[in-house]
Amino acid sequence: MGDGRHTVVAVVLDGIAPFEFAVGCEAFGIDRSDLASPWYRFLVAAPGPGPVRTSLGFTIEAPYGLDALRRAGTVYLSAWSGADDGQEPPGALLDALRAAHARGARMMSVCSGAFLLAAAGLLDGRRATTHWMHAADLARRYPAVTVDPEVLYVDEGDVLTSAGTAAGIDLCLHVIRADHGAAVANAVARRMVVPPHRDGGQAQFIEAPVPPPCSGDAIGATMAWAQRHLGEPLGVAALARRAGFSPRHFSRTFQARIGTSPLRWLLHQRVLLARELLETTDEPVERVAQLAGFGTATSMRPHFQRQVRCSPLAYRRAFRTRLPAA
Repeated sequence: MGDGRHTVVAVVLDGIAPFEFAVGCEAFGIDRSDLASPWYRFLVAAPGPGPVRTSLGFTIEAPYGLDALRRAGTVYLSAWSGADDGQEPPGALLDALRAAHARGARMMSVCSGAFLLAAAGLLDGRRATTHWMHAADLARRYPAVTVDPEVLYVDEGDVLTSAGTAAGIDLCLHVIRADHGAAVANAVARRMVVPPHRDGGQAQFIEAPVPPPCSGDAIGATMAWAQRHLGEPLGVAALARRAGFSPRHFSRTFQARIGTSPLRWLLHQRVLLARELLETTDEPVERVAQLAGFGTATSMRPHFQRQVRCSPLAYRRAFRTRLPAA
């Protein structure tokens, strides 16, 4: 195989997620030599003989075994349902991943595929990401890994990880951009009918439900009341009065109960309200800032950017819900 093509080996194993696997097939497996020549050679490998059962129950027949990783310039790891169950990956696979990396192969994972890299020790001392729903578990199980749950992907040079599902597309386009340049990556993105680059991170998608107020619980009842009055000038003193506490006692109790300060929680709730208004109304950003309790768009913008990782206008462009015609 000395034709100069860069070989991408996608590893499939029982419990593999079909969509994330298909992302790699779409990005690297389709011959796009009209855009860049030579294009990638794409191989599918499995740890053992026989069909591999996906997380949805149908099977994939892999033409190659793990020896294909000896030829890999890039190893592509899809989401894996075994991460949900705390399973240990096959030892032969971990050995093959370590050996491929030691030979200089670039390692990349999508979603919970990061657990395979972490189990092989290839994320130790590195920054990495995964789907936000799995981030805490990855950090708990592999404390040597610095898990960033708010980004779409992390490029550590020879090891790259992405967040969940569609973030795999972002990572694949990033790799194509690094290998073949922005023009080729943009052309691939057009063919895939996706943006060539998305601003922001998966913080835009993280669900952050508020703990429901308990009956008779002053903190919970105050939180529920505050959510209904976010447009008003609220502070710790106002919240403490509502709860019947002194400001100091309220702050200490709130921190112990919720795990953050009252002001940080209040800012978070205001950003959540601003997100909802940007998605579902035609209100200008200045008015959204007023309704969410920030006062002005200038005051809202840094808090929104810090939490959501993009500007209010960029968020509206990405998430605006089309209102039905009158």
